Amino acid sequence: MTETLPALPGAAAFAAARDYAADAHSAATRRAYRADWADFTAFCRAASLCPLPAMPQTVAAYLAAMAATHARSTIQRRLAAIGQAHKLAGQEWIPSHPAIRTTLRGIARRHGSAVRRSAALTTTEIRKIVATCRDDLTGLRDRAMILLAFAGALRRSELVAIDREHLVLRESGIRLTIPRSKGDQEGAGVEIGIPRGNRRETCPVRALEAWLLASDCQFGPVFRKVDLWGNIEHRRLHPDAVRQILLRRAKQAGIEVPSSERLSPHGLRAGFVTEAYMAGARDEQIMAHTRHADLKTMRGYVRRAKLVSDSPAKLLGL
Repeated sequence: MTETLPALPGAAAFAAARDYAADAHSAATRRAYRADWADFTAFCRAASLCPLPAMPQTVAAYLAAMAATHARSTIQRRLAAIGQAHKLAGQEWIPSHPAIRTTLRGIARRHGSAVRRSAALTTTEIRKIVATCRDDLTGLRDRAMILLAFAGALRRSELVAIDREHLVLRESGIRLTIPRSKGDQEGAGVEIGIPRGNRRETCPVRALEAWLLASDCQFGPVFRKVDLWGNIEHRRLHPDAVRQILLRRAKQAGIEVPSSERLSPHGLRAGFVTEAYMAGARDEQIMAHTRHADLKTMRGYVRRAKLVSDSPAKLLGL
């Protein structure tokens, strides 16, 4: 039996295709690409160059202009944004062109530096951080957020996206549905389980239950802003609020990280991997919980944690 497609005027069909193509990336990526493309076109206007289609030499000149002031990751993202604009416009895009490739290599050689990774937060450090949270609304929210992010190995975007409807609370723990994430842009969704902790003061389930009760959250966003007067707003927190809250609580707890690392919400996720592995969890257990698609990425956290304890230099008899 032949399936009949609904008839759409040509212009409407093309417009629908463009809309779907635009949704191929997350909202955050689309915002970043829009800002990156605006910056590139501004550079081209100032230099009297054509941004679309852009000659490889034009792209190389733009990359060189950023070399001394922008991080390698920013330069790579802006290159991706330029490529995306060309592809959507049906223009030829060859990022491997020698003018672009050699410019990138030269930038890396002259301005390259070690990437400052997120410091993996340990269970001991998490205990110190949540100990700064009092039993007022802000403290209850922050304690629940930090413990849930750590125990769930959640990205900050996943944490603030949690709705009450995504949570099933049981005596044994929480069943959390993550409808969409960085590694699941198609929205297939995944469920993870978070059991009750052994310590009342650091149990993620008890902390979440306390916050849900205090905030009277029956539906919608779980983690919301608490203003200076103790009022809870209806809108969910912005992902960057997680970073600000963590930095403030870590400072109160006196948590410091090496200068070669940085303190960020990703350290909660990295810390989960490290602590779980050191406690004997299997790779497949960790990856099922963290939703890592690449074993190499996950094992990278473990390698950093075992650099000293597993170093072959221990065998030298020094």
